[in-house]
Amino acid sequence: MTQPVSPPEDVLTNALVDLKTQNPTMGIAKIHTLLLQTYPEWTVSEKRVKKILQHEGLTSSAILADTALPLYPQSRLVSSLDVSKWTSKVRVKMFDKRKGKGLVASEEIKENDIVWKEDPFVVAAEMDILDLQSSGQACALCTTPFSDSPLVIPCPSSASSSSYCTARFCNRLCLARSAKVHPLLCTGQNPACAPLIKFAREKQWMALNALAHSMSRLLLANQYDEATLRQDWDVFRGLAALGMEERAKYSFGSEPDRQTWKKAHQLVVQAFKEPKNPADQKKLTGFAEERDLFDYEPGFLRNLGKMSLNLEAHGGLYTLHSHLNHSCKPNCSVRHLHKPTALSRITVIAKRAIAPGEELTISYVNPELPYRSRQDELKAWGFGSCKCERCQVEEKTFKLKDVLQQKDSGVDMDDLARELKAGLGVM
Repeated sequence: MTQPVSPPEDVLTNALVDLKTQNPTMGIAKIHTLLLQTYPEWTVSEKRVKKILQHEGLTSSAILADTALPLYPQSRLVSSLDVSKWTSKVRVKMFDKRKGKGLVASEEIKENDIVWKEDPFVVAAEMDILDLQSSGQACALCTTPFSDSPLVIPCPSSASSSSYCTARFCNRLCLARSAKVHPLLCTGQNPACAPLIKFAREKQWMALNALAHSMSRLLLANQYDEATLRQDWDVFRGLAALGMEERAKYSFGSEPDRQTWKKAHQLVVQAFKEPKNPADQKKLTGFAEERDLFDYEPGFLRNLGKMSLNLEAHGGLYTLHSHLNHSCKPNCSVRHLHKPTALSRITVIAKRAIAPGEELTISYVNPELPYRSRQDELKAWGFGSCKCERCQVEEKTFKLKDVLQQKDSGVDMDDLARELKAGLGVM
């Protein structure tokens, strides 16, 4: 048996923030006990736990004094992450508890440099691609559309007389890799998943589809070995998260209502935890973290919100890409350059030179939108108003226009107008 180890400060801090966020009523002693239960390989004193919780403002007195503050997404470092698998040009940095983690350059990056390429942890395809997958015209793993080819391979369950799956794969490599995700989303191998897949398609709900894929991957990893499960679970738990109830407080008009959330939860439980077929039930037993996946609140709602925050525009969930923070004047762009062979693979490209230590950023919204439209769309990420350099300048311009409009309507705002013009350097 290996000896317990003392975790690094940043790793421990993120673990404690995560546990306290999910269990806000627990005191220091109970959080300490829960920490050691969650990470039995660690040795951590209660005194150290108390010190970190106090520093992060997560003790009972601090929380009571902080209830008026807005909620922000919570993220944690992925302890098993090996960035060198993708690139030597960046490293992970934890900024603070509000901003969370991000990526900074570890060396000089030139304009138009390819920073890294990445295949998805899971991918929940856009609706048009999903329809192609359902009809066997796109790869069920990498999402690449295809015409008839001798390399295309159907799901083995499609040959069964008692069950049928429409999934097809580009080649034997995609079929082999699909073993990490597909079996529990295969209507032939797990018929209980069919209502969930149908519901996600009817609602055009990419986040639910992505969560189904993520849960399938975690549950299958649990059947393989502890090391695989721990690595995949670290990636999943490390994703920035803001629960659906918290997101609803921002009154986002596009979010499904609570009745829809509960229906989705019912179908998830039916598909992965309590399928009607006894044989399927046996396959899904013994998952230690099942409460974090199957409890409606906070587990399911938190994980559903997590998908909405981290999905790339075309439906992929990427381990390293999920670390990138937003700027309305980003220094990186994300492209799909392998459309004929691997549509879901992304390439991160530098839009300009990036100095060592500088943060890498992308835009979560269309950067061509005007200031107010960008700010409105960014509310969906729950981190408040964007304060990037571009937004700070445009905010002053936006306020100046308001002042001038009020002046035109007869309101005397000369002093404020002069102040704003001075701030913009136009006087």
